[in-house]
Amino acid sequence: MIDPDQLDQFWASARHQTRANPVPGYLGTYSAEALAPPAWSFGATPELADELLALVLAGTKTATASAQWDYEQAGEPVPAVGDLGIVLDSAEHPRALLETIHVDIVPFEDVSAEHAYLEGEGDRTLEYWRAGHQQFFTEHAEHGRGFSTAMPVVLERFRLLYPQ
Repeated sequence: MIDPDQLDQFWASARHQTRANPVPGYLGTYSAEALAPPAWSFGATPELADELLALVLAGTKTATASAQWDYEQAGEPVPAVGDLGIVLDSAEHPRALLETIHVDIVPFEDVSAEHAYLEGEGDRTLEYWRAGHQQFFTEHAEHGRGFSTAMPVVLERFRLLYPQ
């Protein structure tokens, strides 16, 4: 379970270091100061969470992909440019602050070799990305539609604002 005090401490430090909100609003506390961004981890297993986080912290992983159908199933909005997120490790400790810099939705079969490379996994080829993501989208889907090469995939690029 995420320790709210640890999350608050991380957010306070990240806000200060990145100057996420250097000047509070005239009418009181600015919302970015009061509320930490959503906290989440990559992947669906503790091992994958730590492996992908390590790639982010090393600067190798600057993109990710998700099934749009999972967002719909969960009733969550698709990421948007400017969104911030706190990435957790497998022990649910906050480790990184990311900012979304680009979002695109394409069919699985139209994901580019460039995007596969930016995800930083394996040998960074499109073939590796397709095999791994087909398996992931099949085994860990939150929706009940199964896998399809035509399924919409949310492609997100991000930048690392603050590591810890």
